[in-house]
Amino acid sequence: MANPSRLRAVALTTTAVLLSALLAGCGDSTDDGDLTAQKLDWKDCPAPSEAEGGGSAPSPLPNGTSWQCATLKAPLDWSEPQGDTIGIALIRAGTSGPASERIGSLVFNFGGPGGSGVSTLPAFGEDYAALRTRYDLVSFDPRGVGRSEPVKCESDPQLDEYFQQDATPDDSAERAQLLNRTKQFNAACEKHSQKILPHVRTTDVARDMDLMRQVLGDDKLHYFGISYGTELGGVYAHLFPQHVGRAVLDAVIDPTQTPEQGALGQARGFQLALDNFAEDCTSKASGCPIGDTPQDVKDRIAKLLNDLEQNPIPGIFPRRLTQTDATNGIAQSLYSKDFWEYLTQGLEQAYAGDGQILMLLSDSMNGRSENGEYSNIAAANIAINCADEKPRYTEHYVQRKLPEFRAASPVFGDYLAWGMVSCTDWPVPGAADHPDVSAPGSAPILVVGNTGDPATPYEGAQKMVNALGKGVAVKLTYKGQGHGAYDSKNRCVQSTVNAYLLDGKVPKAGTVCS
Repeated sequence: MANPSRLRAVALTTTAVLLSALLAGCGDSTDDGDLTAQKLDWKDCPAPSEAEGGGSAPSPLPNGTSWQCATLKAPLDWSEPQGDTIGIALIRAGTSGPASERIGSLVFNFGGPGGSGVSTLPAFGEDYAALRTRYDLVSFDPRGVGRSEPVKCESDPQLDEYFQQDATPDDSAERAQLLNRTKQFNAACEKHSQKILPHVRTTDVARDMDLMRQVLGDDKLHYFGISYGTELGGVYAHLFPQHVGRAVLDAVIDPTQTPEQGALGQARGFQLALDNFAEDCTSKASGCPIGDTPQDVKDRIAKLLNDLEQNPIPGIFPRRLTQTDATNGIAQSLYSKDFWEYLTQGLEQAYAGDGQILMLLSDSMNGRSENGEYSNIAAANIAINCADEKPRYTEHYVQRKLPEFRAASPVFGDYLAWGMVSCTDWPVPGAADHPDVSAPGSAPILVVGNTGDPATPYEGAQKMVNALGKGVAVKLTYKGQGHGAYDSKNRCVQSTVNAYLLDGKVPKAGTVCS
C-alpha cells in the first residue's frame, strides 16, 4: 500500500517475502555513450539493506549456485545521458543447463511499483528452476527502490503513525486531518529525495532495462513482468519493440485506465475476492468459524471495521489495530488463496479482541519488519505512481465519487476512493493519464490473466492485449484465485509459460487453464 488508502498492484511473490518473515518516445537503441560498454563486477550478494526489507544474505540454490550481485551505472536523467549517474542494483543466478543451450538472461520485475527484485528473486528462485535451465535469472531494484538511489520520506516511528491514521474520513475535521497528513508525507519525500523524484517514471526504468540488456550482452530483452511489472514490460515494448525477446506479462494492469478507473477496478476486484473467500469459508463441511453464510461473514467484517474506527483493539504492542490497519490486513490476505486461512484466524482473533494477526498482515503490506524498520516500498510506490500519473484529485472530487466506489465495494470503496488524493500535493508533475504500450513490430508477448485476481482484475489482460496492438500479444486465461497465475503453481499455466520461454512455443490465443 502506497499510503493508508491505496492498495498496491504488487506481485504475490513480493508480498509473500514479507508475510513469511512475519508469519517516452520511441528509440532504436539506448544512446548513452560509454555506459553500454561498462563491465559488471559480480560478487556474492550482501544481506538486503533496510530499504530492501532487511534480513540475511541469500542462501545458495539447492545445486550450490550462489546469488551474485552487481551495480549498473545508469544516467540519472535520461534526457542528459552524459550527465550524473546513479547505481541500479542487480542480482543473478547463472543458468543450470549447458552453455550451448543458454538463451540469455531472463529479467524479472515483481511489481509494486516499489518492490525490490534483489530481495524477492532469491526468496522464490526455486519456483523458476525450470526457466534457469536455459536462462540466467536476473532481477533488479528499479531506480528509487531498495539499493538503487532509494526514495526516502519519513522515519520508522513517523510511518507507524502514518499507516494507522483514519484513511476513510467521515467529516470535515477528519478530511482535513487526512489531507494535511498526506501533504506532510509528500513534503518529507521532497525534502529527503528531491534529486531522484523527477527521474523515477516507468519510462526511465524501461530505458534502464534496455541499458541492462546491452550490458548483459543480449540482443533481445527476455522478460517476466508481474503486476506493475506488466506495465513496465508494456512500456518497454512501446519504446523498444525491436528489442523485445520472449516476454511474459502476468497479473496484468489495464494500461488504458486513469488512476481513478484503476482504483475503482481494484475496489471491484478486492470485493470479488472477499466474496469468494466468504463463499469458500462457509462451504466447508467443518463449518466456518467467522459466519454462517457468505453475507453473514461480510456483515461481521463490516461491523468489525466500523467498531474499530472508534475503538481500536490491542495489536502488536504498543500499537493498536485501527480500522485502517484491519482493512489493509484483510486486503493483504486476499492476494493469495493460500493466505485465506490467515484471514480466518485473524478475524476470529479480532472478534475476541486481539488484533495481532491482522496487524501482521497489514505490516507485511506496508513493508514493516518485526523490528519496526520499514523497507522503502511505500515511499517508492507513491513516488513512481505520482511521477507517472498526471491526474490530481481534490477532496471535493473524491466526495462526489464516493457513492460509485461504495457500490463497487462496501468494504474497500471508501478506502480506495480516498487513496486518490495521495498525489494531490506531490512536488513532481505526473507524466500522463495512462501509459502508452502500443508496440507495433514487437515479438509475441504472452499476456496471462487470472479471473479471480483482486489487485489487477482479469479484464485488464484483454485491455493490455488490445493496447499492445494487432498481432503482438497472445492471451492465456487462468481460472483461479489470488494475484497472478504462474506463482499459483497451476501446472497448465506453468507448462504453457515454460514452453514459450524455453522453446518459443506460442500458445493458441484464448487458451484457458483451470
